[in-house]
Amino acid sequence: MPFNIRLALGLGGVPPHDNSSAYQWEKRLHWPMLVVTLLALPAFYLGEMAAEPDLQWLGRMLDRAVLLAFSVELLLMLSVTTQRTRYLLHNWLSLAIIAATALSLLIAHLPGELSALLRLLRIALAGLLIARLAHQMRSITPGSTPYILVLGFGLMLLSGAGFYWMEPTVHSYWDGVWLAFTSGLTVGYGDITPTTHAARLFASVVIVLTYGMMSLVTASLAAFFVGQEERRMRLEMHHDLKALRQEIADLRERLEQPPAKPKADEIPGS
Repeated sequence: MPFNIRLALGLGGVPPHDNSSAYQWEKRLHWPMLVVTLLALPAFYLGEMAAEPDLQWLGRMLDRAVLLAFSVELLLMLSVTTQRTRYLLHNWLSLAIIAATALSLLIAHLPGELSALLRLLRIALAGLLIARLAHQMRSITPGSTPYILVLGFGLMLLSGAGFYWMEPTVHSYWDGVWLAFTSGLTVGYGDITPTTHAARLFASVVIVLTYGMMSLVTASLAAFFVGQEERRMRLEMHHDLKALRQEIADLRERLEQPPAKPKADEIPGS
């Protein structure tokens, strides 16, 4: 059996030869879960680096939302798929995300000696979420250009808020959005740069996510124009095939007709 990297990473999706309802629900949940996965990344930063109690509370709320969303997705998919055991084996990453998120929420209420374990668990959870996010972005089709644009715009706005909070040289929210834009598109004008370790780490994540998102936008736009040309060529081929079929039908009809009997004045020697 050939090695399947998606199964090894727990991103197998619905197993082959399952019912159509399972595949439909997997497709319906793609975009909502993509948004949830994106929200999980600021939850990681708020839980790790926020000093204000209000921001820490917001991070815990986001963690609870992530836990609820992934749990609902898993229970819903298990209710519609007919191969529940194979689905769990093929999608062990979702189970790992649920378990890691639940443990991080639990450890936060335990004695402070476990803070190092909590930090390690959050880093592992962030890696799992990035793997899930990369898989979901890879599954986006070129025909989803409007959704990709909206998602990219929302990512810029969210990243701007992150830079405004983490970077002391950013004095307004829109300066944070500008830093997210120049970082994500690898422009690097240099007028605003991340200076703290937290902002630099955040910038590296923004660059990876935004660059990947903009690559999808470029590919989608290119596919749109290429698709228009391919559509025109398909219409021309369809017209030519239709004309060819009509010519073959006319020729077949002529061949099937009995030969006309010659007239008496056309017979030699008559």
